[in-house]
Amino acid sequence: MSSSIILGVETSCDESAIALVENGRKIVSSLVESQISIHETYGGVVPEIASRYHVKAITDLVEKTFQASDVKPEQLSAIACTQGPGLTGTLLVGLNTAKALSYAWNLPLYGVNHLYAHVASCFLESDLEPPFLALLVSGGHTELYIFESYDSFKLIGSSLDDACGEAFDKIARILGLKYPGGPGLEKLACGGDLNYIKFPIAKINDFNFSFSGLKTNVFRYCQKNPDFDKSSVAACAQYAIVDALWEKTLLAIKTFKADKLVVCGGVSANEFLRQKFKQGLKIPVYYPNLKYCTDNAAMIASAAYFKPKAIGYDAKVFSRSGLDV
Repeated sequence: MSSSIILGVETSCDESAIALVENGRKIVSSLVESQISIHETYGGVVPEIASRYHVKAITDLVEKTFQASDVKPEQLSAIACTQGPGLTGTLLVGLNTAKALSYAWNLPLYGVNHLYAHVASCFLESDLEPPFLALLVSGGHTELYIFESYDSFKLIGSSLDDACGEAFDKIARILGLKYPGGPGLEKLACGGDLNYIKFPIAKINDFNFSFSGLKTNVFRYCQKNPDFDKSSVAACAQYAIVDALWEKTLLAIKTFKADKLVVCGGVSANEFLRQKFKQGLKIPVYYPNLKYCTDNAAMIASAAYFKPKAIGYDAKVFSRSGLDV
């Protein structure tokens, strides 16, 4: 079987990334340039600033990615880029870069759904194959999918309001932590008392989630109790989020008799979440390597290999949610 090497381009938000991936699983080279230090001043991502820094970074990243490998452009099978969801301006930077490379090197261009790519991050450096249940947890999405095959899947549950990663970030801001708040809140929670307070999570009968009420409860508690213990509030809020994810995922596993679970997206780097699922489940749980939990181009290239979708040179960019892109 001949080898397929795909060059991935990712610019959906505040990380500029380029990668070379062989046969959807072997990472030949992968580079990411983060803008966290730039957006930290504003407490979140500023789309226009993000787009400008993608423009500055992307060409050099392409060159450095090839320099870090033995691969030449003529050895590539295709170019792949994030088509959505994401910030329209930043997506355009990646799309136009990918279109230019596709045209210059006479290669097919694949548009990749960003959410599918997060699932594909678990294909990297692993032997994972469908069928499986997938829990996607990130700053913008909290979703449960049943994957029957690489290109046949069904959404069974999602957040009705805030994503779990958004809840992490907003609660971190309430506690005075810097952007991005998730990692900081996790670190702060390590020294907290889980019995300090029980924050309620909305009870929904199906596989959907709701986290906006938790944010409000934390805010009101901190207002009424100015001498609150930050570490314990962080620990209890983190517990509430992870417990909600656990309950819905466990229900889905039992309902659909899933024998494998994928946990992916930026929040899947949370160690408390990982330990909860590792200790509580008897079925295999697949996580991405920690450095591939957040946005990267290796997952884009992998997704293009397992679910190729040629978009041509006149492709439109879509920033809507869902796996229908």
